[in-house]
Amino acid sequence: MKTNLQLEGLESKYVGKVREVYRLKNNLLVMVATDRLSAFDVVLPKGIPFKGQILNQIATQMMEATSDLVPNWLQATPDPNVAIGELCSPFKVEMVIRGYLSGHSARTYKSGGRILCGVPMKEGMKENDRFDIPIITPATKAEEGHDEDISKDEIISQGIVNETDYLQLEKYTRALFQRGTEIAKKQGLILVDTKYEFGKTHDGKIVLIDEIHTPDSSRYFYEEGYAERQEAGLPQKQLSKEFVRQWLISEGFQGLEGQQVPEMDSDRIDSISDRYIELFEKITGKVFEKSDLNDIENRIQNNVSEYLNQ
Repeated sequence: MKTNLQLEGLESKYVGKVREVYRLKNNLLVMVATDRLSAFDVVLPKGIPFKGQILNQIATQMMEATSDLVPNWLQATPDPNVAIGELCSPFKVEMVIRGYLSGHSARTYKSGGRILCGVPMKEGMKENDRFDIPIITPATKAEEGHDEDISKDEIISQGIVNETDYLQLEKYTRALFQRGTEIAKKQGLILVDTKYEFGKTHDGKIVLIDEIHTPDSSRYFYEEGYAERQEAGLPQKQLSKEFVRQWLISEGFQGLEGQQVPEMDSDRIDSISDRYIELFEKITGKVFEKSDLNDIENRIQNNVSEYLNQ
């Protein structure tokens, strides 16, 4: 659930909802993916075994599979839960791209909205229908609480990102989504929507940062039966963190003020862990190898220190 690494040259530590980021001298970042589970922008009280490893290893594999399209921050993964790379100055927007009318876009559409983040959505669509062209619906990155929708024009006019950089972010976002769609198709999946985060290196280069194409940052459908389910008006078979959200909603929790996080017993935790392993294997096409969870913090400490000493 948390780490307290002792690292030479440590300058600062940032604790996010799921990741812990250690900033070192020489423009290095050590990013630890914990087993914390966040839903509705709330960190749930119990961790999910292997979740951090799964997110880290999917993100690593996807960064390697897209590095010919978009440069990224990653330099090494010395531990199953750890990524090390170049310190970047992050853009204060998340580039959300949607190929289908699902999740937030579907909820907006259902409530009568036909414009999302300045982007029009045509009439006559059903939930989970495919957009003619994927739409980019950015969100501001909140330090705390919920990220908020914002349009391209607002981002540029408010000086959050300058126009030249923003156009590059859009270009990279579309290229990554196209590659992600191709990778998913090989696995019998549809990449429905996802988000990308970018930063600038100390010499001004725009690079991809954070995670990519993981079940925490993306939504996948199974391709088999998609058309038939749409035709019949049935829900799509999903591969994402949505199953956790749906369970929380069924227990009366949506992260709203005054709501209590429901108790997760060991069976619930094990079932979520099993689902994450299924996600890993389906998305990557590889068999998941469980890392040793005994004394995990010491393992991480030793692996990271050994890498840094080299």
